[in-house]
Amino acid sequence: MQSDLFQFEDTAEWLTVGEGVQRQLLGFDDRLMMVKFKFSKGSCGALHSHEHSQVAYVASGCFEMTLGDTVKIIRQGDGYYVPPFTVHGCVCLEDGILVDAFSPARLDFLSTGNK
Repeated sequence: MQSDLFQFEDTAEWLTVGEGVQRQLLGFDDRLMMVKFKFSKGSCGALHSHEHSQVAYVASGCFEMTLGDTVKIIRQGDGYYVPPFTVHGCVCLEDGILVDAFSPARLDFLSTGNK
């Protein structure tokens, strides 16, 4: 299992995954996956946890990010790490994009679209 070698902004599918939240899959294989999330101001990434290690980069916008018991405001240029099984989520304070990498790949993202 692996993605195409290249993914292009203008042709990669955006999938709506919540009110004001869209997901675009970038490169992946079974061990690693990169995903872009687009948020509208006021939208939420609901609190959740998963078995995957996750790192993220704030490509644009501003978010209130919750990691476990810690809440921080993060902005363009910032990043964060989510250890496996850590409850996390965000509220978008101004339109923005998060670029996430997961290890291993989020196979559930493949089964819900964005192939």
